[in-house]
Amino acid sequence: MPTRQPMRIKPKRTLGDLMAGLGALVVLAALIAGVPYALLRLAGPPLPPELLNLDLLTSQVGTSTITAILVLLVWLAWAQLVVCVIVEIYAGLRRVGMPARVPLSGGTQLLANRLVSAALLLFTVSAVVVPIAKPTGPPARPATVSAALYAMSAPVGEERAPLVSVEKAKKVYVVQPPHGRHHESLWEIAEKCLGDGRRYPEIYQLNQHKEQPDGSRLHMADLIRPGWVLDMPDDARNIHVVPASQPRDDTLKDHRTKPAELDGRTQTFTPGRSALPAESPPEVSVSPDTSVIPEGGSGGKESGPAERRDPGKAVDPGPTGQNAGQNTGQNTGQGIELGMLDYLAGASLAAAGLLAALGRRRREQLWHRAFGHRITRPRDDAAQAEVALRLGADAPGSRMLDIGLRLLGRSLAAENRIPPTIYAAHLSSQTLDLWIHPPDPEAPAPWTAHDGGQVWRLPAHEGRMLDEQALADAPAPYPGLVSLGSNGEGRVLVDLEAAHGLISIKGTQSTAALAALAVELATNRWSDRMLITLVGFGEELTVIAPERIRCVGSLAEILPELEAKAGDRGSGGEVLTGRIHGRATDPAWPPHYLLSAIAPNAEEGHRLAMLGRKGTRTAAGYVIAGDVPHATWNWKIGEDDRAAVDVLGFEVDAQLLPRRQYQALIDLFTTAGRFEGEPLLDEAEPVTQTPSVEVRILGSIEITGPPPLEEGRAVLAIETVVYLATHPGGVHPVVLGGILWPRGVQSVVRDATIARVVAWLGADSEGRPNLYADESGRLRLGPEVRTDWMLFRDLVRRSHNDPTGRARLLDEALSLVRGPLLNGRPRGRYTWLAADDLEYNVIAGVADAAHRLCEVRLAHGEADEAVAAVRAGLLLAADDEGLWRDLLRATHLTSDPGRLAAVADALHRRAASHPYGGGMAPETEALIDELLPSWRMRSAPTA
Repeated sequence: MPTRQPMRIKPKRTLGDLMAGLGALVVLAALIAGVPYALLRLAGPPLPPELLNLDLLTSQVGTSTITAILVLLVWLAWAQLVVCVIVEIYAGLRRVGMPARVPLSGGTQLLANRLVSAALLLFTVSAVVVPIAKPTGPPARPATVSAALYAMSAPVGEERAPLVSVEKAKKVYVVQPPHGRHHESLWEIAEKCLGDGRRYPEIYQLNQHKEQPDGSRLHMADLIRPGWVLDMPDDARNIHVVPASQPRDDTLKDHRTKPAELDGRTQTFTPGRSALPAESPPEVSVSPDTSVIPEGGSGGKESGPAERRDPGKAVDPGPTGQNAGQNTGQNTGQGIELGMLDYLAGASLAAAGLLAALGRRRREQLWHRAFGHRITRPRDDAAQAEVALRLGADAPGSRMLDIGLRLLGRSLAAENRIPPTIYAAHLSSQTLDLWIHPPDPEAPAPWTAHDGGQVWRLPAHEGRMLDEQALADAPAPYPGLVSLGSNGEGRVLVDLEAAHGLISIKGTQSTAALAALAVELATNRWSDRMLITLVGFGEELTVIAPERIRCVGSLAEILPELEAKAGDRGSGGEVLTGRIHGRATDPAWPPHYLLSAIAPNAEEGHRLAMLGRKGTRTAAGYVIAGDVPHATWNWKIGEDDRAAVDVLGFEVDAQLLPRRQYQALIDLFTTAGRFEGEPLLDEAEPVTQTPSVEVRILGSIEITGPPPLEEGRAVLAIETVVYLATHPGGVHPVVLGGILWPRGVQSVVRDATIARVVAWLGADSEGRPNLYADESGRLRLGPEVRTDWMLFRDLVRRSHNDPTGRARLLDEALSLVRGPLLNGRPRGRYTWLAADDLEYNVIAGVADAAHRLCEVRLAHGEADEAVAAVRAGLLLAADDEGLWRDLLRATHLTSDPGRLAAVADALHRRAASHPYGGGMAPETEALIDELLPSWRMRSAPTA
């Protein structure tokens, strides 16, 4: 199809527009200024003396009184008009969505809307932007990647079906499913597709009273639903283009569940790039197998937890079809659901703590793993929750907060200074800021003072260089810091102890906020020993941190204990000073935090208020849902999920843990507490062909065969190949997009990435593409693409049926292991592993192969070879203590006590310094006691 020649776009603002705008200004000036001037000159003030007379209610009403009442009504009508004009001007200038509705002013606000809209044409920059130079040649037409994949999937030499003749077309838009808690509005659709949100009435007028796929009709501009098909103006972008002659019934049927995305069997019309005149509907080529030529897509927009609710947002009636949400990662199959992202991935510090706690549970699962089994893996919402945690976890930020605070406490202790009160902290990718009181310009290095000593700052590059081992025994001075939410630039934390009294939390999401506080407090790094008491909620949270969390049914149960401990509390200086001079293993003033979802009665409220009567810091914090008498801080969570603290002046996107996400976390940790395991199925297939591309994942990620890729594109291309190589059954491009871009991606970006990978992998020895789309549209790798995991499994399978060559085959399989699975993978990538069998199967498969080879070697009296076999398995399955026990036994049979002692010492050091903690399995300790009775004395710390 020939490329269209660019044409000059006519200016949108004509002479008529200018005249209308000037006329609107004159009318507005007359109404706003002229009316009150005339009223004051002719009728007097709004409240004349007649209406101020108290005898008005009992005396006879005369002509002057009626006139005064009418004048007052005119003044009120004028005031209503002024309010409407202000509202319309604010909405027009700020683009905040559809203007707010002024009560009882339908016709008045409509008049104000038209006058203000016409007047704003005089000042709107976009209305006067016109091309000033005609392009010298036709613009480059973007490649249609999906079409390329379709052509690639056809047999060599097969010609694609010819395109039918050109015909007129029209444009439609499919309202997208909700992105987390964000729903589309007519304003946003107009802004995205027409370039100006104020043009939403054009869309409304085109679709008013037209039937939609669900049988309903558009009657109100602020009520649209996902899956609705909206007719769009001719100059719309990011839409579907359909034949103009297509009946609306057919359009609704074809687009019932289709988001705007590229179609693999159609040519793509790209509005804007072809510079067609706005008044001329475009002509498009329609493929014989479909009448839909989609373009663009609205995926990829990431909505925060507190997305503003504009009028016109789509009200979600439930699932709109199996393809709903494909463009935003809400896929069938393994795409992560955006609700998990909004809440769990957004809680970056809590996510880091939860993953560390989950890692400890997984270590315990591996202690109990039986040969031929893998540990039980999470599924459904629990698996999605772990994907979200991996995606959002800010482990470096959590580490900097922890180590930075411990260093601060140690430095202040060395100078014999009293630590300041930290009311709040702000953690971003650049800095950690502490807001302190009283101001102090002398911050200990590497902290620096700012704003007259009100802020102490630790730059991120300084925080990354802090020696964690040197501060391992330093106590945590501020364990009550907990995330309130996000302000778009980082996390905002507040110190529960700094309230010096009770904290009241209000709003419909108060329990979800309390649950989020409890989870982060129970799993954070920047605290030592503590106790968290939950009242009226959270009984299941004990599965996450049973050593820290306990639950009671009412405030009456816990108040006597709190009151008994109140006399033992020290002053603020004593608490902080005691902590920085204490030890991490035995902290001074361990805190106790009370989080209650039950509002107190009058008596309980009084008793709670008395607990904070000192007005100074104590090693306690109280956060109570509902109205609490004498609360020192009041948190309010609005309907838009924005959290505000009145005293501190913060307003952030609240950190919440709603019921579904809460239950997903509970299921995740419950699954991690199951020790029975799952059978490890052997589904290996023979590997016969010599590979043209080899994907190595049993260690650092390596792909041999294709040429090197530029660094900026290599990460995503390699992950694409790894996923496809480990899922030989194939995957649809839409599902692949949801896996590689969990937060959403535009279809053009997804398809362009796939096209680059196609070109990068090239063809095999027979000229077949190494990446192709099969007849069902699934992406698959060719037969000459092989992974080292495929070869490993094939060698292990062959060893089962070859007793004489078993040791050789297993040794060859273990020689493929070079380190941890996908070692060195970029942070935030490969999160799909959490919801996939691969990681669980590889760890169990490698450990079992090493165990079997160790037994074979020991049966032949080859202790050194058995040690080598186990160490090969430990390169990848380092947390499998069954292998460590094999190593102890094999080393013991070498009859070298020093070598055995070295293994025991290494195992002890590893268990003591493991990032997930947890020590070592009791069975392992018992084996060391049996083989090396003196090991406990050797590992005991010296005085």
